[in-house]
Amino acid sequence: MAQERFFLELDPPQSAMAEWPHVVIVGGGFAGLKACHVLAGQPVRVTLIDKRNFNLFQPLLYQVASGLVSEADVASPLRQMVGQVPNIQILLGEVVDIDTDARQVVFNDHRYAYDHLVLASGSGSTYFGHEEWRPLAPPMKILEHADEIRRRLLMALEEAEQTRDPGRRRFLQSVVVVGAGPAGCELAGSLIELMHRAVERDFKQLDRAQCRVILLDAVDRVLPAMPADLSADAAAYLQRAGVELRLNTMVAAIEPGRVILKRPAAVAADGSDAGADGLGDLEAATICWTAGVRASRLGRLLAERTGAPLDRGGRLQVEADFSLPGHPEIRAVGDLCHYAHTGDGRVLPGMAGPAVQMGGWVARDILAGLEGRRSEPFRWFDLGSMAVIGPWYAVADLRGLHVSGLAGWILWALAHLAFIPDTENRIALFSKWMWQIATRQRTALLITGRPDQHLGVDVGLERALPPDGAIQSPGTPASGPLNRLISTPRITAM
Repeated sequence: MAQERFFLELDPPQSAMAEWPHVVIVGGGFAGLKACHVLAGQPVRVTLIDKRNFNLFQPLLYQVASGLVSEADVASPLRQMVGQVPNIQILLGEVVDIDTDARQVVFNDHRYAYDHLVLASGSGSTYFGHEEWRPLAPPMKILEHADEIRRRLLMALEEAEQTRDPGRRRFLQSVVVVGAGPAGCELAGSLIELMHRAVERDFKQLDRAQCRVILLDAVDRVLPAMPADLSADAAAYLQRAGVELRLNTMVAAIEPGRVILKRPAAVAADGSDAGADGLGDLEAATICWTAGVRASRLGRLLAERTGAPLDRGGRLQVEADFSLPGHPEIRAVGDLCHYAHTGDGRVLPGMAGPAVQMGGWVARDILAGLEGRRSEPFRWFDLGSMAVIGPWYAVADLRGLHVSGLAGWILWALAHLAFIPDTENRIALFSKWMWQIATRQRTALLITGRPDQHLGVDVGLERALPPDGAIQSPGTPASGPLNRLISTPRITAM
């Protein structure tokens, strides 16, 4: 007899599974995917809800932006990773509300009940109140962002190859990266190397000396979260590679092809703005933004629903077991949580290592609670931090052991390959890295997509139109399997 299936309670699950506790996980990133792996094959029903149907390895997005690897090398379909496990189902959609009293999440016009809710919806980019800058300076959080950065840079080089105006050519060969953290340093180092190699090998009219990448930030050194000696090593390498550093410098405004600068108030001797203290403007055809991070909007939503406190970045301040105050059935992990229950009181950083450990611990704690056991307190094992700055060069802080150069790059490569959840992607990435190092050729220098494709990205299920083109209400039966799925009247899963 064929195995019984279940989907959104439209059909009953297996008789044994119907009595199992239901764990709903929102977000298929590092934390959510790890929780699924721990709960796989256990006596719980697991539903993973995500806006995208794949897990994205965000730390390597800069390599997509600079043409080192392709999109499929850093993304893996969730259904292939955990969707084939009998007690796990994957649902595509965006959670728009949470009824904490009824213990239900709302998405795709469904109300879906949970016994345990794990929120791992991650983070996005913030422009510190200047959302009008987003179209002019793409961030780097999703695949569309990386594609847009690559498209803009390559289109600028193509135009530069055909222009007769030397000033215009210099403008087209200029890039500004805002934010000198790991993402900004990695992107700047990779883009300058891409431009130098492309100009030397692929373009006949361009001059390598005209390639310009400017990395700017309000901080006084690159990689400010890392030890000072590693920051100095990274800065020295970037400058040798041709990256211009503009530190102690803030963005006053962004206009098409122009970044207007100012000094931080604490740095400017007279507290004056740009122009008065001689900073001037930067003109560049490509502007990238890696400076700000904000938690998922679900943090603010839960704060409104439960009264849970938020930190300045919109993250939920959680209890020692990652639950919300007064709601032990709701856990927040990864970039969505502000976790300060550490030995030294320092908040866990928003990186892959802590997220994986959080997701795994919460899943094991849920299982322990169902078995009537108490878990050992969460203890974060600090794996250190690292950033790759260029070919064969990275800096790493391994719990006090500082490594830079080739040794740092090897450690960085091994760590990232270990964290990638899909074996096929590990093999593909390793082979492409070796090929690029041996030949200095990039394999994904394609100009694809449409202009500004990073804006208003549609994710999850979309309503399809019936044959006559009329838009139907959510409760109206529709033709076609997609419409029948989306337009099903609201269902309460109990």
